[in-house]
Amino acid sequence: MSDPTSNASSKYGVPRKFSWMPTLDGYILRSFLVPFFILLFAFTLLFIIMDMYNDVGDFLDNKASVSVSVEYFILKIPGNIRFILPITVLLACMYALANLGRSRELTAIRASGISLSRCGFPIFAVGFCVMLVNFYFNEELVPETTRQAEILRKTVNNEHYEEESNARLQFHSGDRLRSWYFGQFDDDDFQENVKLKIFKKNPDKPRQRILVRTIEAEKTRFVPGVGWEFYKPEIHEYSSDGLPGDTSFADADPLVFSEEEIPDKPSVIVKSVIEPEALSSLEIFFILRDNPSMAENLRRIYRTIFYNRLAFPWACFLCAFFAFPLATKNERSGIFTAIASAVGIAVLYQVLNEIFMVAGKSGYLPPILAGLTPTVVFGAYGIYLLKKAG
Repeated sequence: MSDPTSNASSKYGVPRKFSWMPTLDGYILRSFLVPFFILLFAFTLLFIIMDMYNDVGDFLDNKASVSVSVEYFILKIPGNIRFILPITVLLACMYALANLGRSRELTAIRASGISLSRCGFPIFAVGFCVMLVNFYFNEELVPETTRQAEILRKTVNNEHYEEESNARLQFHSGDRLRSWYFGQFDDDDFQENVKLKIFKKNPDKPRQRILVRTIEAEKTRFVPGVGWEFYKPEIHEYSSDGLPGDTSFADADPLVFSEEEIPDKPSVIVKSVIEPEALSSLEIFFILRDNPSMAENLRRIYRTIFYNRLAFPWACFLCAFFAFPLATKNERSGIFTAIASAVGIAVLYQVLNEIFMVAGKSGYLPPILAGLTPTVVFGAYGIYLLKKAG
């Protein structure tokens, strides 16, 4: 049986139109925003309770102050909201439209010649704004708050954690040709008790490395535009077979290596101890740009995360394209059927997103496909359903 609203134009001679209708837009917007903010608050509270269940024991065992505990759980909120926003937009949209459908208001609006996409204009606008907010959370807020929360949690267990985290720091270059050890690391000043191992590739076995030289220095410093300066360095040379050779001390103090000779920068080294998921897209971009010889498996992980980070916020906007056709399809079934459909879609998207991420990091898919495909397919299918529904 055909939908009576789909042939309203031909039956009544009323063309579908797209025009400025502040009264209708305001009514639909209010119907959407009320459940949106209620759901956002409810999901945020639920995640706070989950975080408290997982982490509050550490704070109680170490007798942390209430202010420190509260600060930690507040810092966790932006990271939770980043994942909450897409499902919140979808559920709020489905709930609002199901209510309009139950009272036959949506049917009356469409029968008057207003297209389904025009009905959704205010919700699409809000979805776009939420997408921008999610971009901000991903790029600026979440990486910083995640690091601060982690430092705060570990400092509760060890009050000297932040100082010790920069002590005994080890770093391996992306091309696996340099290994650093820092007794004390400071990305803005001098590093102390530094040992650098320099390798070359084995021409017979490309995956193997041969130790060429080690440099030990009391202090080092990176000077932009100049390179690395080693103070009072002790240099150990090795033979082509990796056997110990001559030991010497530099004539000049400091001994300088240009950025071409040792391209590792302190800003890259300090971020190497941070999980890629806790970095912003811009930080990942600079890591990839500044390390052209990075090992391919590591580069693949960074690139997959980078593309996924760019695509994921768009889910907030694209959720509305799914909500409208599904809500009208389930007009007669009621709110619970609409919500169940929304939850099913959200779960399917998250599962596919995780599967593609693993496939991209493991090398089964190119990083750009692994990072973008779930969101692109999700959005394209939503737009198709919306156009099909009218």
